[in-house]
Amino acid sequence: MASKRIDPSLVLRNAQKAEKDRTFGLFDLTILGVGAIIGTGILVLTGIVAAQDAGPAVTLSFLIAALASCLIGLCYAELTTSIPNSGGAYVYSWVSLGRLPAFFTGWTLLGVYVTTTATVANGWTGYVKSFLAELGVNLPNSLLLPAGKGGVVNLPALLMVLLITLLLMQGTSQSKFVNDCLVCVKLLVILLFIVVSVQDVNPANWHPYFPYGARGVLTGAGTVFFSFLGFDALATSAEDAKDVQHTIPRAIIYSLAISTALYVIVSLIMTGALKYPALDISEAMSFVLIAHGHWLVAQFVSAGAILGIIAVVYAFIYAGANIMKAMSRGGFLPTSWSRLSQRSGSPNRAILLIGCLAAILAGEFDLHYLALIANVGSLMVFLLVSLLVMLLRKQYPELPRPFVVPGGKVIPILAMLICVILLVTISIEAWFSYLIWLGCGGVLYLTYSRKHVIA
Repeated sequence: MASKRIDPSLVLRNAQKAEKDRTFGLFDLTILGVGAIIGTGILVLTGIVAAQDAGPAVTLSFLIAALASCLIGLCYAELTTSIPNSGGAYVYSWVSLGRLPAFFTGWTLLGVYVTTTATVANGWTGYVKSFLAELGVNLPNSLLLPAGKGGVVNLPALLMVLLITLLLMQGTSQSKFVNDCLVCVKLLVILLFIVVSVQDVNPANWHPYFPYGARGVLTGAGTVFFSFLGFDALATSAEDAKDVQHTIPRAIIYSLAISTALYVIVSLIMTGALKYPALDISEAMSFVLIAHGHWLVAQFVSAGAILGIIAVVYAFIYAGANIMKAMSRGGFLPTSWSRLSQRSGSPNRAILLIGCLAAILAGEFDLHYLALIANVGSLMVFLLVSLLVMLLRKQYPELPRPFVVPGGKVIPILAMLICVILLVTISIEAWFSYLIWLGCGGVLYLTYSRKHVIA
């Protein structure tokens, strides 16, 4: 019975019972995807990955991760338009594989979203510290670092996550406007960096282009891959999307194309403006500007990064709450967690739980190993999604598919192959962290979920 599958028609009926109007159009969905993808990767990871893993070839790392994301994004588009539900990969897994795989898929996604939110919030604190320091305001380390790193609490990260949580609890129609504005600000400061820093590029800094070899490029691709997790957030927005069969596939493609172009351009300029070993710093974009005397522009970029990274936190709390809502509907988690607020139409209990957990992790924990769950977890889910496209075609050939991945099985197989290659490059510590998270989920399943699951 543990492997019993759920009928797709039941999933569709549950999605149609949503008690709120659909509010996300193509622009909003594209902005949501870009807001989630363009964040920590471009503002924090670009310099660090260049310094530690790939050197100037970090551009190839981003291209490999983007190629994998594009192939997986097409798979997501077919599944999302066939089974438009806020549960994303968790629901697709239940329809095709059954209860237990569905639970662990959902549990993995929860871990990915919570730890990614906390990790992004920690990177955000670096920009806050840099911005305030340039103004002559130096916050004490006790309020910037968790207890395990010599401080008391990472207060800026904790407060920011809680404020975004409260914003989301006001409802998607109110909060999406704020998110759209934050993403536009972020795009403007990135373009400002490109325009100002391109004049500082010295091609000699690109040599050697492969200081860490091909393995370094692949390791870098595995590290930055979770930066592209944003398109998964689009899959979880299916119940809020207008004309879901057309808007979500386009939004996935548009957001990936925009994000990849910006990642490649910024990494080229960043590694061309400074020698890659000097980029091993979380606020690398403002550091590059300061190194070339662009102090005022660096302040604008830091301010924009402070606002822009907030949009990433918004997208991941929103997506995590949708996964929790879907698992709650299925009985894997308490059903009260999926209840929608009469005032805002949002799953406020799920939003509050996800937000508070992420805030605690951001404020009090050293996330070096914990955040590794995001890398393994996202790749495992994407591997599964690519497989599910082929399985569901065989199991439910009659299911309407407004969007079909072109090329038959070729793209899903290629997507699976890339995921496997990237998984092999990930460290043992990352796998160990992920297995611990799965173990915690197994305890929850045995003690609660299997007794309350609805089917």
